[in-house]
Amino acid sequence: MSVVDDPKTFGRARLSFASEADIDEFVATLERYERGELTPDQWRAFRLVRGTYGQRQAEDAQMLRVKIPQGVLTSDQLEALADVGERHSRGFGHITTRQNVQFHFVKLHDVEPAMRRLAEAGLTTREACGNSVRNITACPYAGVAADERFDVTPYAEALTRHLLRHPLSSTLPRKFKIAFEGCATDHVATGVNDLGFRAVVGPDGGRGFRVTAGGGTAIMTSSAGLLHEFLPASEILRAAEGVLRVFARLGDYQHKQRNRMKFLIKTLGWTRWREEYDRELTACRLRGQVPTLEIDPPASEAKPEWVKESSPSVGYIASRVAGGRISGPGLTPNIVPLYQVGDEVYARWRATNVRPQKHFGYVMAVATVPLGDLTSAQMRVIGELARAYGDGTIRVTPEQDLLIRWVNACDVRQLYRRLAAAGLGLAEAGTVADVTSCPGAESCRLAVTQSRGLGRLVEEHLRARPDLIAAADGARIKISGCPNGCGLHHIATIGFQGSVRRLGSRAVPQYFVMVGGGAHDRGAAFGRLAAKIPARRIPQALERLIDLYARDRTPGESATGFFGRVELDLVKNELADLERLQPGDAVPADFMDLGEATEFTPEVMDGECSA
Repeated sequence: MSVVDDPKTFGRARLSFASEADIDEFVATLERYERGELTPDQWRAFRLVRGTYGQRQAEDAQMLRVKIPQGVLTSDQLEALADVGERHSRGFGHITTRQNVQFHFVKLHDVEPAMRRLAEAGLTTREACGNSVRNITACPYAGVAADERFDVTPYAEALTRHLLRHPLSSTLPRKFKIAFEGCATDHVATGVNDLGFRAVVGPDGGRGFRVTAGGGTAIMTSSAGLLHEFLPASEILRAAEGVLRVFARLGDYQHKQRNRMKFLIKTLGWTRWREEYDRELTACRLRGQVPTLEIDPPASEAKPEWVKESSPSVGYIASRVAGGRISGPGLTPNIVPLYQVGDEVYARWRATNVRPQKHFGYVMAVATVPLGDLTSAQMRVIGELARAYGDGTIRVTPEQDLLIRWVNACDVRQLYRRLAAAGLGLAEAGTVADVTSCPGAESCRLAVTQSRGLGRLVEEHLRARPDLIAAADGARIKISGCPNGCGLHHIATIGFQGSVRRLGSRAVPQYFVMVGGGAHDRGAAFGRLAAKIPARRIPQALERLIDLYARDRTPGESATGFFGRVELDLVKNELADLERLQPGDAVPADFMDLGEATEFTPEVMDGECSA
């Protein structure tokens, strides 16, 4: 199946990633399971590789994860996602930190029609979950960033196509993550991926990658080790397959909690693991089993030649978005369409959400998506705005936002007015107020707390305090509902990890407060545990951390730099009294999780991440 270029794609469409045979196989296997021919464990392992993950709810509730390779979406694909959200989910989708889109509370027998609608637009759920090569991420600024070495998107796409449905890709001991970065700043945190590719230009001008391996977060944080200082770009398929062969052959298939590749490297030792890799890489080269990558794409995106579509009016956008159907259970997006925006508000948005491209006269604009939740109506509007003001595509970012590229600098204000009318005009992209959060205990079987509830509380608190945003100077907040870290809290300036505290016979939702994490040029730094604080007190803790930074920073020191070097005891002292909670001090709200109306009763279930 292919996606045919037409004027609506402005020549930016890619060949389909979907396969009707995958969907037919899903239907046939579901029928076998329902006839009793497969065990629940066999069915679970199968459906996970097809992107269908069981939620914590006892009733029929699935999470359907859609791979968005390199975060690239066309307007037609946004339309397909919108249809799935309306017909089979709650009227909205959730953007993940790996540039996927997830739909929750999908009925099992709705998975097939959802998959078929996605396939019409070239999208797949294949290997989005399970013990597989997950979505291959890439820098959202690739192709247009002023400081990039070259556009990594074509290389990441080529590796995606090589590994999608590859015999190894869905038979691994555990999930496997790959990321590509071309800029001087690591926007996709390659250092916490199983394989990371950073663009490098050799002395002769040849393109290649600095390759790292073995990164990860969760219960054992690990910054990836250097595998190649310079790997020719033509060799990336062979390098990836060599690593996967070692992982598949020597990895631990028995122990769920220690079967990521970082554990294999720790067990073997880097030297022995590297010897095994070199042996497999040589076999890939000598036996001709894996081809070289013979592509020579432009170093940056070419200026698209398009006839822009007319833009929908502000009023029409606002009425459509306000009239969109959104339902529970769980937290739902707060949509506030704005018809009129003042000069001061626009100026702030332009300062935080717009950055220049390398191409003269063009800019990139970020549509901030709180909690990563995007309604079906908003998806359709974004697709239309991408055709009217961009190049017909958008990029999903690891910060759970949307990036519209190729915007004429003269059109920025008109674009902003329409984003604001769609409820997507919030400023502060890339600041402390642009909070990242995993789905949490609303749906995830492993989560302890409602991380999205904390995310909403923190973001609303910060947006009501511009002084705190200004004082935080680039700090990033990331939240996860459990130690697995899908919200990437381990590499946040200030990270929050959900947990539980017992107070007598009752449970209190609380968060581990971690400081000093971040991605950097040579890998990743991981946050240090500073406190364990009841959920309702987190805004107070955040204010104190920002005050500490503003008070004790050195001139010109970033928040990330400060929290990475400050004495941990100093941070602990700032937060110590917020940790203390005695039965006589507790109020009823302490026993309710954020976003919930009933008493907190934590239940951590068997997860399906490694089924």
